[in-house]
Amino acid sequence: MTLTKIPDAQVRRPLAALPFWVSLTLIPIVVVGALQGGLWVVLMPVYGWGLYSILDALAGLEEGNANPDMERTGLGWYRAITLIWAPVQFVTLFWLIWYVTRADHLSPLEMWALFFGMGVASGTVGINYAHELMHQKPRLDCWLADILLAMVLYSHFRSEHLLVHHRYVGTPRDPVTARYNEGFHRYFGRVLWQCFISAFRAEKAMLARKRLPARDLSNPFWRYAALQAGFVLLAIALGGWVGLILFLVQAFTAIWQLELVNYIEHYGMTRRHLGDGKYEPVRPHHSWNSAQKASNWLLINLQRHSDHHYKPDRPFPLLQTYDAAQAPQLPAGYPVMTAAAMVPPLWRRMMNPRVRAWRKQHYPDIKDWSAYKAGTTPLPR
Repeated sequence: MTLTKIPDAQVRRPLAALPFWVSLTLIPIVVVGALQGGLWVVLMPVYGWGLYSILDALAGLEEGNANPDMERTGLGWYRAITLIWAPVQFVTLFWLIWYVTRADHLSPLEMWALFFGMGVASGTVGINYAHELMHQKPRLDCWLADILLAMVLYSHFRSEHLLVHHRYVGTPRDPVTARYNEGFHRYFGRVLWQCFISAFRAEKAMLARKRLPARDLSNPFWRYAALQAGFVLLAIALGGWVGLILFLVQAFTAIWQLELVNYIEHYGMTRRHLGDGKYEPVRPHHSWNSAQKASNWLLINLQRHSDHHYKPDRPFPLLQTYDAAQAPQLPAGYPVMTAAAMVPPLWRRMMNPRVRAWRKQHYPDIKDWSAYKAGTTPLPR
């Protein structure tokens, strides 16, 4: 990979931001599936996984890096797509519940497929945009992140991600760091409950430092519960109990999509234990990097995950990509890798040799990896 620098003026051009607006193409696909029924209902997963896998192969790698210290006021066209997605997703999701529960041309299987596809959109794009928004400082961004997460009943992700994952990634205290040889299905069942508990404990600890109880109204879990309850009630009001079931199908699919991505981003990655519960600082080589161009457009550079953990407050247009000497590289973009993760033997065949090569490259002095693989190194302080 030959990395290049992109001039600031080029980054600021509205046309440079346009490829990242490709997420809006998901909306007509959902609408056409609902209106037409039949095989049209499976177009969304085919588009999201199949087409973008092909586009990645055709478009190649994005090897250009913007100046990470450039003036951020010129990035409005990039930020705009993350701001408008919450109302777009809200209208699409709840229109879909209203329409489908009144349509007579859709079978129960077609309804399920439609909301599976909607979950692919709200997970691939919605939660991803919430992730970008929660890392920014404006209150509007944070509220929109909460709204997007509440629409998939996963509001605690904000607390877990900001207070636990970024601080403890690559250590036994981070539930989201997938262990070496841990299959996705076992991982998924584990993180569903561990992440909720770790998020609540983190918020409780923050309140305790202020000498406030966990039940204090400043605990964001009250806001999470209120927003989620509001969306559940709206689904029932628009579509009855069938509407609620379809809403839950969408939410579960989105959560599954999120945790598939979490799984591949840090599989087998560990930070060196320095003794006495201390771990080395997070560096780019502690996350898997992927430079595939097309899927980075759809995912607003989420695949530049090595830099995101190195500089968490860096907005997505300024995230840097790295070569293999600086950060481990996935063999393909997220569409291909998430599909591979669903087949553990295939995943291990693809990734375990890369994890072992990563260890030799960055930690040649560590001969016994058993404690790291089992997650039994001391908990970080």
